[in-house]
Amino acid sequence: MNQTYLIALLISLSNYAAIAQEGSKERIKVYSKALEGNLIGDPAERDVTVYLPPSYQSNPDRRYPVLYMLHGFTDTDSQWFGWEDHWINLQTVIEQSLAEGLSKEMIVVMPNAYNRFKGSMYASSATIGDWETFVTKELVGHIDANYRTLADKRSRGLAGHSMGGYGTLRLGMKYPDVYASIYALSPCCMDGGANTNAELMSRLEAYAPEQLDAANFFEIAAFATSAAFAPNPQNPPLYLDLPAKNGEPRQDVINKIIANRTLNYVDQYILNLKKLKAIALDAGLQDRGISEASKRLHEILEAYQIPHFYESYEGDHLNRIAERIQTKALPFFSENLIF
Repeated sequence: MNQTYLIALLISLSNYAAIAQEGSKERIKVYSKALEGNLIGDPAERDVTVYLPPSYQSNPDRRYPVLYMLHGFTDTDSQWFGWEDHWINLQTVIEQSLAEGLSKEMIVVMPNAYNRFKGSMYASSATIGDWETFVTKELVGHIDANYRTLADKRSRGLAGHSMGGYGTLRLGMKYPDVYASIYALSPCCMDGGANTNAELMSRLEAYAPEQLDAANFFEIAAFATSAAFAPNPQNPPLYLDLPAKNGEPRQDVINKIIANRTLNYVDQYILNLKKLKAIALDAGLQDRGISEASKRLHEILEAYQIPHFYESYEGDHLNRIAERIQTKALPFFSENLIF
């Protein structure tokens, strides 16, 4: 065979393979009964991005496992899936992993958990609504009813970054009947107390709902934490209790917040964690606080003899997350989900 022709053929096949790896995405609306009537007035109809793998359209008889991905605090599904510019484009990450033969084709679903407080913590409260039921029951039911899924927990995974990593651990250990495998990337909020800084609390006590969009990160994080874990239907207009009032810490509210730190309640869910087929978590060594908490969770799982994958690596909270999903998380689910 002519050498020039052979080179041209190889280039053509390479280009074809790259094209063949392209899937599609769509942004849908999913109505949630569980989020109806939340006190802060967030919409019960939520945006959800659904990624369909390359062969989904061309192979109409094939069914696929589903990976549910949870984004972090202040982020949205729109940002993560490239509907707008962001620090990550998950579709590109997925397709690069496929192109390199690191992972298998699966449907990937991400709900938009951005709310009035810029993050739901994937928790349940009267103030923000029942996000646990929405993500684990309603969303899963909608995807199984409308897409060609393998509608079985053995073919269902859950993963997330930062607040999404926290949500992955929270929902994974509480609902082992829904997911088979979980992977938490740089999970936040696993330990620590509640912020009772007098100056900060004084500013927050004067906030009105229309001012929330202008809040800085520490302000909105304090609000989101209280909305998720210390709701108060008798305290309008934000319907939450802050961990300090009039300059004095409120121990009852602090107790509610710290009770929802992963390391403070994981022991109560050990039997559920043992029901999962596979567990993974990782964090960058330069991700201060999160790195140490992740290592502590790893040590707890070891103490209970729960098999899991754990890795600490050179990196911070963001700079290697795309790479970790591409080379670690997606291969992890490709190995542990039933296809």
